[in-house]
Amino acid sequence: MSLDTVPKPIAGASTFLDDRLGAGNFLKRNLRKVFPDHWSFLLGEIALYSFIILLLTGTFLTFWFKPSMGEVVYNGAYQQLVGVRMSEAYASALHISFDVRGGLLIRQIHHWAALLFVAGMMVHMLRVFFTGAYRKPRELNWIIGVLLLTLALAEGLTGYSLPDDLLSGAGLRITEGVAISIPLVGTYITFFLFGGEYPGEDVISRFYSLHILLIPGILLALISAHMILMWVQKHTQMPGKGRTETNVVGAPFYPTFMIKAGAYFLFTFGALALLGTFAQINPIWLFGPYTPADISAGSQPDFYMGFLEGALRLMPAWEINFLGHTLPLSVLIPALVPMGIIMTGLALYPFAERWITGDDREHHIADRPRNNPHRTSIGISAIAFYGILWLLGANDEISSTFHIPLYTTTEVGRIAIFVGPAIAYFVTYRFCIGLQRRDQETLLHGVESGVIKRLPHGEYIEVHVPPAADLAAHVQGKKHIPSVEASPDGEGVPPKGMRNPLGRLRAKLSQTYSADAESISLETDGHHGEGHGHAGVGAGNESKSIGH
Repeated sequence: MSLDTVPKPIAGASTFLDDRLGAGNFLKRNLRKVFPDHWSFLLGEIALYSFIILLLTGTFLTFWFKPSMGEVVYNGAYQQLVGVRMSEAYASALHISFDVRGGLLIRQIHHWAALLFVAGMMVHMLRVFFTGAYRKPRELNWIIGVLLLTLALAEGLTGYSLPDDLLSGAGLRITEGVAISIPLVGTYITFFLFGGEYPGEDVISRFYSLHILLIPGILLALISAHMILMWVQKHTQMPGKGRTETNVVGAPFYPTFMIKAGAYFLFTFGALALLGTFAQINPIWLFGPYTPADISAGSQPDFYMGFLEGALRLMPAWEINFLGHTLPLSVLIPALVPMGIIMTGLALYPFAERWITGDDREHHIADRPRNNPHRTSIGISAIAFYGILWLLGANDEISSTFHIPLYTTTEVGRIAIFVGPAIAYFVTYRFCIGLQRRDQETLLHGVESGVIKRLPHGEYIEVHVPPAADLAAHVQGKKHIPSVEASPDGEGVPPKGMRNPLGRLRAKLSQTYSADAESISLETDGHHGEGHGHAGVGAGNESKSIGH
């Protein structure tokens, strides 16, 4: 069936709506919208489906959860805590876990879905970043994605704190310490959240309002805007045969993508249901109710907050006393700087790259990560920075498990946080250049055919053949990385805008950003690899790879 042919179900529904709403043409046009079929484009669907599951399971939990810090004496099914005084929030969370039919399963699915929601967004953003899918005209959608990730972290923090158990209370204590360390407004923020001196009486009810109303509402609005912009601007697609900047090669929304999306949603739900059934998470009954006087050893936050925990543990003790006021930099810097570097860097990167390269073109063909080695190296460096902080958020567990002094792991982490990203950058850059050269070799000398041939002098060689047309088109999808014009004219005068320090910096960055990768050409003259290339595989004369 061609895209010009309207399937009967669409035609019938379109006629029905057109007769009543005048929306028939809109429905016909959009239900036949083409979606690319590359597997990586489904990564964002994981986050979307996890969010839907979060809304459904969260609604179920609100029927029984009581967001109150009022004290009660527990008298439920969990015998080890019978007679213990606790908050109504903690008691209701225990009630959901042990007395509500299916309550524990829904709680655990909800928690796993929250982890998958954040992880899905992270992986989706990495795919968009490494393929350059944030470039014009998609900068606004990229900003929306950064806001979504930031709000997801806040949503996870507020939800994680609601049960009022000892583990979440320890995280809430850290949150209070970070908030109160902010100059000028820290005390006001803390009193607003907690309703008075820590732990206050209102933090659970206020976090509950944020968690089920304000943040989900903003998330829903931003996700809707994200989807609408994606729909209007059309998808990017990976380079390949027949794919250009003006078309999209793939399958129509109806019926192919709808069936695929439906199956993928069920698969996501099934995976979360299996995790909720067989993989225990957040057993709050083992931690007990939160009291400010108690602490727990080996407590770790959910993975998405681990990098902030690691930053707090790595930071040396440092505070400034000025005019009777104390500025606790040992809390303020790790709480705000890593998050600021990552989120601000993500938000500004499309505009920084555009400024450096002077690239004002629209991009609908995605880059292969290897073809923009500096961008890929920057991304891997950021992952290394995040990963080291995340790993050191468990420095006590590492020390205990491997019998390494705690101070040793901390000192190593303080060095690694600076050295690790630099090493990651260098190694990634060399990998990208090497992969480009391998692509160049494939185009020039072809691919192995599996046919072994013996030459008259006794050497065995494997005959090479030209790569398949779709593979060649995919490899040759490499785009030129532009750079700003900074060369002096005939009289030795640099272009206007390149004569000041900022202009010279831009010219240097632009030259570096497009260097090396541009020297590796993936263009062929149509005569390379025509079945004559071969590689030596046995004894004889010195083996050589030959391409004519």
